[in-house]
Amino acid sequence: MEYDNPLVLLPTAIVLILALWTRRALEPLVLGAFIGTLMIDPGNALSSLTEDLLTVMTNEDVAWVIMVCGLMGSIIALLLKSGSSRAFADKLMRYTTSKPRALLGCWIMGIILFVDDYLNSLAVGTSMRKVTDRFKTSREMLAYVVDSTAAPISVLIPISTWAVFFGALLESNGVAQDGQGVWTYIQAIPFMFYPWVAVILVPLFIFRWIPAFGPMKKAEQRAEKQGQCVPPGAEHIDDEIAHLEADTHAKGSIWSFLLPMASLAFFTWWFDLDFLMGIFVTLAGMIVAFIGFKKLSPSQTFDNILEGFKSMLDALAVLVAAFLFNEVNTSLGLADYVITTVEPLVSAEMLPFIIFTVMGFVSFATGSNWGVFVIILPIVAVLGQNLGADMTLVIGATLSASTFGSHACFYSDATVLTAQASGCTPFQHAFTQLPYAALAGCIAAAGYLVLGYM
Repeated sequence: MEYDNPLVLLPTAIVLILALWTRRALEPLVLGAFIGTLMIDPGNALSSLTEDLLTVMTNEDVAWVIMVCGLMGSIIALLLKSGSSRAFADKLMRYTTSKPRALLGCWIMGIILFVDDYLNSLAVGTSMRKVTDRFKTSREMLAYVVDSTAAPISVLIPISTWAVFFGALLESNGVAQDGQGVWTYIQAIPFMFYPWVAVILVPLFIFRWIPAFGPMKKAEQRAEKQGQCVPPGAEHIDDEIAHLEADTHAKGSIWSFLLPMASLAFFTWWFDLDFLMGIFVTLAGMIVAFIGFKKLSPSQTFDNILEGFKSMLDALAVLVAAFLFNEVNTSLGLADYVITTVEPLVSAEMLPFIIFTVMGFVSFATGSNWGVFVIILPIVAVLGQNLGADMTLVIGATLSASTFGSHACFYSDATVLTAQASGCTPFQHAFTQLPYAALAGCIAAAGYLVLGYM
C-alpha cells in the first residue's frame, strides 16, 4: 500500500538516524527496508521483504552493477599483484612533491576518466591511495576529491553513460524530440549548477583557499599530526587487499597500468558507453598480456581475479541493501508523496529551485539518482510545460538534484564505491563530505532561485 501522509518518511528517517548513530550503512538500510515492509503489509513483512530482495537481485540494472563492481575488483587485483599499481605510484611520487599536487593529480585524473563515474571512482581511488598517504592525506579527503570528480564530471561531459541514459529519458517523456535527447541534455549543461560548483570547489579546498572545516578538518588533523591516514574502523578495507599486493621481486611497469586504464576508457566509449563491455575486453586483454609477458602465472592470474571480485563483497552488500531500500520506498510512494505535497507551492519562477531542493532531498533520502529521475521526470515535464517554465533550466535543475543525491547520500552507489576505492567506510566518507556537498548545494539552490526570477 502507498501512504499519503508523513509516515512515508519514517523508514528514511530511521535509516539516517541509525547511520549517524552506528556510523555504518548496511544494518540501517536493512532495518529501514524491513520497517517499510511492515508498514506496507504487517502480516507478511518477512515474505514481502524476501520477494523484494528477489526482485532486486533479478533486476538487470542491479546485476549490471554487481558485475561491473566485482570485475573491476578483479582488474584492480591484477594491477596490484603484477606490481603495475606500485610502478604507477612510484612514477607519480617522482613528480609529486607536495600534498596539494597529489590531490590535484587525483582531480585531473578524475576529469580525464569522464566516461563513467564508476570507472572514475574505482580507478582513481585505488591508484592514488599510496601517493596521497605519502603526504599525510586523510582517506576521507582523498574520497572527497575522487567523488567530486566522478558523477559531477560524468554529468558535465556529454560523452558519458549519464548523458546517454538521461538523453533517452528526455525523449521518452516528450521533453526532447526523437533523436534529440543528448542535444537537449547538452543545452542544459550550463544550468547544471551543482556539478559545476562541486567540481570547482575541489581545487579551492586542495590549496586551502577555502580552509577545511567540520569533520573533514578533524580527519585532516588526524592524518597530518598523527600520520594516521586510514580512519579508525576502516583498517579492514586495506587488509582485504593487502594479500593482493605484489611481491618485492615483481617488476611492474607504468605502461602495464596505463594501458588497461586507457583500454577501459576507450572500449567503454567504443561499445556505446557500455562500461561492462569495456571491463570484459580490458580484463581479457590483461589475462593474455600478463600471462604472455610472464608478469603472473596462469594460476596467479585466475586466483587473483576471484580474490579481486571477493574484495568488493562488502561494498556490494551495501549496494544491494540500498537497492532493496529504494524498492521499499517506491512501494510506499515516497517520491509521489513529496512531489504531491510541494506541488501547490510551485510557480514557473520557483519551479527550478523547488525541483532542485525537493528532488535532491528524495535522491539523498533513497540513495537513488537514476531511479528517482525515472519516477519524477514525467511529473517534472508536465509541471514545466503547464507552467510555461524554461525547460532548459528545469532539466539542469533536475540533473543537478540527481547529482547531489548521488554525491551526498550515505549509502548511494557513488558513495559506497568511492569509499571502498579510497580506503574508508561509506559513513566516514559521506559524513566528512556532507558539509562540502551542502555548501555546493546551497550555492546551486541560490543560483536556481535567482535565475528563475530573471
